[in-house]
Amino acid sequence: MPLVQITLARGRSPEQLAALGEEVTAAVTRAVGAPAENVRVVVTECEPEHWFVGGESLASLRASGRR
Repeated sequence: MPLVQITLARGRSPEQLAALGEEVTAAVTRAVGAPAENVRVVVTECEPEHWFVGGESLASLRASGRR
């Protein structure tokens, strides 16, 4: 039973998250031959204020237009 864990900064729509789950499931099925019903995908969302790139929060980078 494959388990894929994904961490993203919060900000995607429910439709985008659903598409991510579907696409990752399909990729795992193709890559390792696991039946889709056995694939588990867990998406954890992190607040942009808690995600740092080069020491600066993603919230700050987004606010400045650099991300």
